[in-house]
Amino acid sequence: MLHRLIEHSGGQTVLSGAIPGRKVLSALIAATPSMEAPAPAFLDFDGIEVATASFLREAVIGFRDYARQSLPNVYPVVANTVPAVAEELDFFVRARGDVIWSCDLDAKNQVVGARLIGDLDPAQRSTFNAVIELGAITAPELAARFADQGIGPTAWNNRLSALATKGLLVERKQGKSKSFSPLLEIA
Repeated sequence: MLHRLIEHSGGQTVLSGAIPGRKVLSALIAATPSMEAPAPAFLDFDGIEVATASFLREAVIGFRDYARQSLPNVYPVVANTVPAVAEELDFFVRARGDVIWSCDLDAKNQVVGARLIGDLDPAQRSTFNAVIELGAITAPELAARFADQGIGPTAWNNRLSALATKGLLVERKQGKSKSFSPLLEIA
């Protein structure tokens, strides 16, 4: 799924303010169907020169939070940001202790150079790195693999669920347990 922000913003290349951000959020929500399988929803910044923190808060983070709460199989990803937009988004999410996926898309809309914008706390970072390294995994599997750390399955599950809430990991039901895997591959 690809949302070109320049189209949702009426062709504006400078995106600023909370009210325009809320308008774009409404357009994004209206244009996003529920998905049967987990899938990224790319918020394509191609053609956008500047985006302010207030716009990003309302449109991008607002859409990510809405999708993660109301559309469980939709995982928002910021795409094709120019350095000025990436810097503003990074500053904003770091100030909140938050993080979001970012990438570039090639001419065929294939992911190139996936990365995180923002910062994870040390516990979440180590959990995220373990999932990146190991692929799809459950909390009990992490507890067994890293038994020397003294972290039980419940704590691993809490960490994995927090990363899924941020849209960094895909959560899938596996019988009575849940499996978690990376949404994108790190470049």
